[in-house]
Amino acid sequence: MKPRFNYRTTSPHVYQAMMNMQKADSGTSLDPVLRELLKIRISQINGCSFCLDMHAKDLLKLGDYQDHIVLLSVWREAPIYSDRERAALELAEAVTRISEQGVPEAVYETVREYFDENEYMELILAINTINSWNRIAISTGMFPGCLS
Repeated sequence: MKPRFNYRTTSPHVYQAMMNMQKADSGTSLDPVLRELLKIRISQINGCSFCLDMHAKDLLKLGDYQDHIVLLSVWREAPIYSDRERAALELAEAVTRISEQGVPEAVYETVREYFDENEYMELILAINTINSWNRIAISTGMFPGCLS
């Protein structure tokens, strides 16, 4: 198994644009644990093994979050997630699957109970950033360990 090509060297301007987006996302006030949970959940939805592997490992570096990783695909049924995390995860799913029903008003209202307008936009940036990375990784055939 090998990637289709190395997009970083083939299109450095595309890679730089993504790195700029990543830098903007990393510079927000979002909690790092929440940011990683979003990246993992979105990568699960999109089927991006490369990003799923990377961000699960990144979350484990932040602490003992193994149960959070294992139960993330069933976060609605797992009591370990806070209401704030649940609101962000619901928004992440809606934005990732935006063509299905947009972002329903009820989802927006729930998110706004826990996040102000600036934080809402920071969530949107984080969600869009990982969705973009997922699409690049999947489209270029990346998989866990392919950059080693």
